Amino acid sequence: MIIDFLYFQLLIVVLVVMLFASMFRILREYERGVVFLLGRFHKIKGPGFIILIPFVQQMVRVDLRIITMDVPSQDLISKDNVTVRVNAVLYFRVLDPQKAIINIENYLEATSQLAQTTMRSVLGQHELDEILSARDTLNADLQRILDQSTDNWGIKVTAVEIKHVDLDESMIRAIARQAEAERSRRAKVIHATGELEASKQLLEAARMLGQQPEAIQLRYLQTLTEITNDNSKIIVFPLPMELGKILQHITAPPASPKDPQSPKEIT
Repeated sequence: MIIDFLYFQLLIVVLVVMLFASMFRILREYERGVVFLLGRFHKIKGPGFIILIPFVQQMVRVDLRIITMDVPSQDLISKDNVTVRVNAVLYFRVLDPQKAIINIENYLEATSQLAQTTMRSVLGQHELDEILSARDTLNADLQRILDQSTDNWGIKVTAVEIKHVDLDESMIRAIARQAEAERSRRAKVIHATGELEASKQLLEAARMLGQQPEAIQLRYLQTLTEITNDNSKIIVFPLPMELGKILQHITAPPASPKDPQSPKEIT
């Protein structure tokens, strides 16, 4: 009997210790406790040392740090009827622990499902070129829509980033051909622009050379000098009459001055 009584006392002591241990909780700086009193919401406690009344109060821990959630790849059809596979990453945090626990059963699962459906609906309203090039705008639209949708859950969506856009091999080849055609078009435009500028310069040079005929002949000789550098060709060219006159004028001896003592011709 004495041994049974001792065992009973030991059991009572253990239960009392466990009961007192369940009364005390410690919440970290980034944690909050949603306390329920007999099943009804009582208050939000934390951080620090928390005392709960056993069997009367219950507490649910909520993490207030930013949560990084990977949005699974979603198959969608763009506005121009192109099938793509897109995945993203979602950043959010709990602002109101009361709403996150009371208004939604599992805010993590609900936020993930909402992000998937929102990404399919938003990206499906844009063409493929916009999905590939305007990611900043699409990220801002996704963040705004998700933030508005999760406001009643006490969730703040801070950022949404589209990570990968996977395309079929045929679409990749089509985009490569399009890029090649675009580069070819730019090259032709640049070449035509260069030809236009060169023609303007040639027109200006022709006007300047036309003001002085000797300059045209000098340019003609310079051109002949340039084309005679290749000795493997025989070049036959006509000699302009003007060039002969210029050479004759250059090589002619200077006229001797008339002697003032010489007799003048009398007519």
